[in-house]
Amino acid sequence: MRKVIAAINMTLDGFCDHTAVNPDDEIHEHYTELLSKGGVALYGRTTYQLMEYWKPFVQKPMGNKAMDDFAVVMDKIEKVVFSHTLKSVDWESARLATRSLEEEVLALKQQPGKDILVGSPGLIIQLMNLQLIDECQLCVHPVIAGGGLPLFKNISDRTTLTLLKTKTFGSGAVLLYYEPVK
Repeated sequence: MRKVIAAINMTLDGFCDHTAVNPDDEIHEHYTELLSKGGVALYGRTTYQLMEYWKPFVQKPMGNKAMDDFAVVMDKIEKVVFSHTLKSVDWESARLATRSLEEEVLALKQQPGKDILVGSPGLIIQLMNLQLIDECQLCVHPVIAGGGLPLFKNISDRTTLTLLKTKTFGSGAVLLYYEPVK
């Protein structure tokens, strides 16, 4: 059965704001590797539209190997987008979800293939509340944002996690690998 892996960047004070952190080449290389090991990435509308930033760099690379490699793997991975407002997606490797989040994830978990990655704060929380997350990879950057979107604001029940391992980046960011206790 495929694992559901929640992977997200956040600030030291727990906010998910892509403008507050500045991933370097080493972090881009890490996420390139993660995406290449994944079979499908789940996104909400907002995060999907943020990720569309990478689309043009497949055809016209920016000249930074780490970022160009990330753009290529981002382009290739299947993307399932959960949105009540989007009527279509124009990325060839993306499709709109036609079922509920729970139904879609349960169906994907039953299929053979690589892991299911989740990179949107709202979807991560919904899946945690449904107890469908198998692993959390929280990349905590050495930045205090002082405000923004808190990752864990809508958790419905106490959730205990077991630390599996850590990875420290040269920038001072720390990747925490956790497994929810079921």
